[in-house]
Amino acid sequence: MEPVLCVKGLAASYRKNKVLDNVSFEIQPGTLTGIIGPNGAGKSTLIKVLLELHPRLAGSVSFFGTTYRKAKSRIGYVPQRGSVDWDFPTNAFDVVLMGLYGKIGWLRRPGRKHKEQAMAALDKMGMADCAKRQISQLSGGQQQRVFLARALVQDADLVFLDEPLAGVDAATEWAIMDTLKTLKNRGKTVLVVHHDLQTVEDYFDHVLMLNRTVTAHGPTASVFTRDNIFRTYGGALRWLGEKLG
Repeated sequence: MEPVLCVKGLAASYRKNKVLDNVSFEIQPGTLTGIIGPNGAGKSTLIKVLLELHPRLAGSVSFFGTTYRKAKSRIGYVPQRGSVDWDFPTNAFDVVLMGLYGKIGWLRRPGRKHKEQAMAALDKMGMADCAKRQISQLSGGQQQRVFLARALVQDADLVFLDEPLAGVDAATEWAIMDTLKTLKNRGKTVLVVHHDLQTVEDYFDHVLMLNRTVTAHGPTASVFTRDNIFRTYGGALRWLGEKLG
């Protein structure tokens, strides 16, 4: 089976500091992968480089056997909340509708079918009642639900999410993970930057362990081990908890 994503020898830096070095891995279709590693390991940078939001120094990347630009319509992205301008004057419904512009075309007006799709996606995330509210007036968890609804309406085959569970309440965390598992069960492929080691085994069937380079990658049951965790986190890991301790 052809991989959804193939990365070979990827390298990237910020100014003169190399943050990714010789990163290589493949992602198979229909998997839900957690990307984990210590702070500064390059997790968010990895996604940005893959999506051509940050330049790469070396290496190659292919999506569905082709370039990112040719496969872009099949790829969704939910950024970190902290990287979004929440003061931009738009409401939740319009944010979700933007996920359809790749299909509608930027110069065409959305039709009734498109608006129904956007509202249905908001409803799936429990946000239909907030459709006309300004995005800046929503809580952090509500904002994350809106951005996930935008990814849903796009119906992407591959979805990247950068710490979607950071700072959200328990109900939103459950709703997000339930949605991601549903996408996986529909044959979609999902990669999630994640920080909570305690929930990795419950949330992901695959794990990509990163500390500037890939330290381990594969099925969670076989890769998420004590040795690989210490190899990835080193001295930065102070608490594993009873389950991993």
